[in-house]
Amino acid sequence: MYKAPVEEIAFTLNHVAGLADAVEIGRFGDLSSDLVNAILDEAGRFATNEIAPLGEIGDKQGARLIDGEVKTPDGWPELYRHWREGGWNGLTAPEAFGGQHLPHMLNVAALEMWNSASMAFALAPTLTMGAIEALVAHGSDALKGKYLEKMVSGEWTGTMNLTEPHAGSDLGVLKTRAERRGDGTYRIFGQKIFITWGEHDAADNIVHLVLARLPDAPAGTRGISLFLVPKFLVDDDGSLGARNDVFCHSIEHKLGIHGAPTCTMIYGDGRFHPENGEEKGAIGWLIGEENKGLACMFTMMNNARLAVGMQGVAIAEAATQKAVAYAHERTQGRAPGWTGEGKRGDMSPIIEHPDIAGTLITMKALTQGARAICYACAYAIDMSHHTEGDEARHWSERAALLTPVAKSFATDIGVEVASLGIQVHGGMGFIEETGAARYLRDARIAPIYEGTNGIQAIDLVTRKLPLSSGEQVRGFIGELKEIAESVAASNDTAFGESGDRLRAAVFALEAATNWLLEVQADGRSADALAGATPYQRLFGLTLTGCYLAKGALVDIGDGGTEKRVALCRFMAENLLAETSALKDRVISGAASLEAARAILA
Repeated sequence: MYKAPVEEIAFTLNHVAGLADAVEIGRFGDLSSDLVNAILDEAGRFATNEIAPLGEIGDKQGARLIDGEVKTPDGWPELYRHWREGGWNGLTAPEAFGGQHLPHMLNVAALEMWNSASMAFALAPTLTMGAIEALVAHGSDALKGKYLEKMVSGEWTGTMNLTEPHAGSDLGVLKTRAERRGDGTYRIFGQKIFITWGEHDAADNIVHLVLARLPDAPAGTRGISLFLVPKFLVDDDGSLGARNDVFCHSIEHKLGIHGAPTCTMIYGDGRFHPENGEEKGAIGWLIGEENKGLACMFTMMNNARLAVGMQGVAIAEAATQKAVAYAHERTQGRAPGWTGEGKRGDMSPIIEHPDIAGTLITMKALTQGARAICYACAYAIDMSHHTEGDEARHWSERAALLTPVAKSFATDIGVEVASLGIQVHGGMGFIEETGAARYLRDARIAPIYEGTNGIQAIDLVTRKLPLSSGEQVRGFIGELKEIAESVAASNDTAFGESGDRLRAAVFALEAATNWLLEVQADGRSADALAGATPYQRLFGLTLTGCYLAKGALVDIGDGGTEKRVALCRFMAENLLAETSALKDRVISGAASLEAARAILA
């Protein structure tokens, strides 16, 4: 059973990502370390004791569409009610609407724990939080006044409606249409697919954020508008009124996240329109300006990308815990040097075998590295909101640089670690009863969510590396060099060859970065894009090595154990060698890719 790793989460937040120093200098007002610890402890308790026990039920039972109504798994509506009554939905929301206005770092730490316990359950509040951000940033005062308090409390949930059967990542071709009514409202007509928690029985109302196109809108993404379309219309006194003309036509039968209803939503077909001759169409309200909807939606999507990265971390953590527990219990063969007695005579627990031990330590290293990357990204977001002028711009660019890496690397290792967890279980891992397979099934959607990881790589290389003419990424690489040099200068034999291996990894990242900036400046965009995905992994692995080293340096400086040093050394001496090969793929891969295209014909 999953147990929230509160101590590890707190250490990474405070000493690797930088929360402790920010709290100490008062960057977040009167937020104290005691309050931080209390929040993390309670979030860990709730995830471990209340969400995790229902996670397996959700996976086995799944969401069900019965007589046009979506039913979530047994116990989930009550679980959601307990969760929102705990105030968790409003951790970072504005105080004016009932939120607690706490740092984003605390929210992503809590999200990790919710998702480890049940990713399917955690998707509902994740989307609501994103909808709140979009409405706060772009909604009219009237919409904020009518919807935000209930959304911040969690009484009403939110969704994001982008995808259509013919329009996935290319939103410029979406067909959902909006018509002006003349009274400030709009009628929405169309179909949206893959809408997570688009319909359910856990909240009184569902607030859909829907991308649609007006009749006179420009072609492509320049002609997309964003609308708020509630399941139930809301009267002026805040009470729920008539059912809006929107409904769930069907729910998907998916590889994983079975408890989360993934819906096909129909807008404006007349099923719920009033029987008084009024025209069909789901009633919606414009968010932001007409034809500027994509920018509004990206407010929601940018932070959602980090939240999806946390899903990767969360699944990796849960899969690692299960694999370690199994490896301690399962006996098989006799490991070198084994002298004890196992459960079957002289057979040793499989954790004693070097191959299994190496696999488990790899899982731990990748998980902790991905966690540090995501928390560092959250720190940059917080700093961008709590500083001014050039400093705010610096942190905004740092957050922009880290977001695609956090989303892609963390979700990739979520899949990788969950797969390794099945391997540790052996044949039993392929059997559903052990629970190891659930993590791989759930994890697989995360590299696809919120812009596939290939799109994240394109964004990283073409939009984020050139920030401030490349000075942002070069400055960041300079910080990583300092970490590597600190390890080398420590002269602590426990680090082994970590200093040299870290230097080599940072050098590989720097060489690949400079090459990508140069070829783009020369107009060779195809060459840059061919190397984008290996570059993204190169970035993530290098960060993992450096962030594990940063934690190890803090730990030994405080007189702690050498476990973090040992993990840093394992990462450096076993996994960082891949960075050199990835650098070569970035720089030399374009020509071979072009030459091999013929085999796809």
